[in-house]
Amino acid sequence: MILGVGTDLANIERIQRTLDRFGDRFRNRVFTETEQKKAERRRDVAGTYAKRWAAKEACSKALGTGLRMGIAWRDMAVTNLRTGQPVMHVTGWAAERLREMTPPAHEAVIHVTLTDDHPWAQAFVVIEARPMTANPEELPAGT
Repeated sequence: MILGVGTDLANIERIQRTLDRFGDRFRNRVFTETEQKKAERRRDVAGTYAKRWAAKEACSKALGTGLRMGIAWRDMAVTNLRTGQPVMHVTGWAAERLREMTPPAHEAVIHVTLTDDHPWAQAFVVIEARPMTANPEELPAGT
């Protein structure tokens, strides 16, 4: 079952201007250390930050709050699997909100996709609730 959907479109040039103007103050307020390391290794630093900005905005929308009610930018973080697939992690208030909106006997899964085509970066987030599978030892014989 789908619990929430969010999307956001970020302007890469606007993120670049913000980086130029506020530098580490902006980076440290919005992005985790891991996200910063990833972005700073990339050729398109501003584009990488813009995609993660969009992902955080999209995640906050999928959580049903936007960036209010105590949610912090760093409560949401994007990493990548070895395959390059982005993965959204939530901590703090965002994780608490996710627990509140997840029905009993379900686990929440956050799906995220990112794209960019200069000057735009875009993210989609879908939060899914999956029924928890029973422990195989608890299933009736022959199942």
